[in-house]
Amino acid sequence: MSDRVPASGTVHWVGAGLSTGSGLARLCETAESVRLWHRTEERAADTLARLDLAGRAEPRAYTLPALSAELAPGDVVVSMLPAPDHAGILAACVTAGAHFACSSYVSDAVLEQVPQATKAGLVVLTEAGLDPGIDHLFAHSLVARAREALGDGTAASYTFTSYCGGIPAVPNDFRYRFSWAPAGVLNALRSPARYIEDGAETTAERPWEVTRPHVLDGETFEVYPNRDSVPFVEQYGLPAAWQARSFVRGTLRLEGWLQAWDTVFEELKGGDDARIAALAQELAARYPTTDADRDRVVLAVSLDVRGEEGQSWSGSYLLDLVGDAEESAMARLVSRPLALGVRHILDGSLSAGLNRAAETAARSEEWLGELTEQGVDFTLTVAP
Repeated sequence: MSDRVPASGTVHWVGAGLSTGSGLARLCETAESVRLWHRTEERAADTLARLDLAGRAEPRAYTLPALSAELAPGDVVVSMLPAPDHAGILAACVTAGAHFACSSYVSDAVLEQVPQATKAGLVVLTEAGLDPGIDHLFAHSLVARAREALGDGTAASYTFTSYCGGIPAVPNDFRYRFSWAPAGVLNALRSPARYIEDGAETTAERPWEVTRPHVLDGETFEVYPNRDSVPFVEQYGLPAAWQARSFVRGTLRLEGWLQAWDTVFEELKGGDDARIAALAQELAARYPTTDADRDRVVLAVSLDVRGEEGQSWSGSYLLDLVGDAEESAMARLVSRPLALGVRHILDGSLSAGLNRAAETAARSEEWLGELTEQGVDFTLTVAP
């Protein structure tokens, strides 16, 4: 395997949508050169001005050929585009000898290119945002603490939940605020969810139909599973001797969301791709996100372990942030951990190949400490 390609110090940040925030400013402080790519150079310049980064990063009009023409060995490309675009950008990175980073889940199309990227000495950083991202850090930390307290060989059962949601800081009739593309929100709901409940793997074809109440600090939310939770049992390092009573990663919404979205669910049941795409546009127009709106992000991860001989351990992390006039909560919590990951590419501390945020307990604790220093606040509660 080739040695890791040294970072050049140049970062290409591709996309300036709702999740681009102060993480970009952090990179301008640490990278030698930053280029912001957006649909037009004018839009990129406007974003830099809004973030008070004019003169600190260079605006560019994005097309994949234009980006490819500027890539040099050791550059880092940060993709903030929708997940289907990542594979094409990663292919351009492999050709140019550039590293790649994004906040999205690893797609099959990206995964197929990882061996070639690894052989070329390139870092492929994924799942390094909020969810996925900070949720992984919380989970690794909780599992490590529980293992230390009870021991890997202890016969035990456990309940693990990880719920995250971007919601309006001031509840509205729709009980929601679009913090990412409406089409992405709707298509996520159309995807079946696999999780563990009552000790058995379970699949919900329509995730919203298994929505349940979830109380945090006395406030009731609504939660439902999404995607495939089961592979994360191994990814988070839960001991083989422990049996899952339940293990679910899912989405958090305001109380009343299920009822408020009833007409949307009826459309999702029978609509084809064209109708759902049209519905996304209708909802975006009906419930626009304005500069006066304030969003709120809630991320809650908990682990409860019970041993056969009466031992027990419980721990939970809670992150609850409201956006302000300078930046939305979603933009801060996606862009800052991603920028932290890019910084670790720049300083050479991430190895070539696939990286998902921090994949060990020790590295997770380091990342959490660094995020705290950057103003990302959360609470940890442990009950031995």
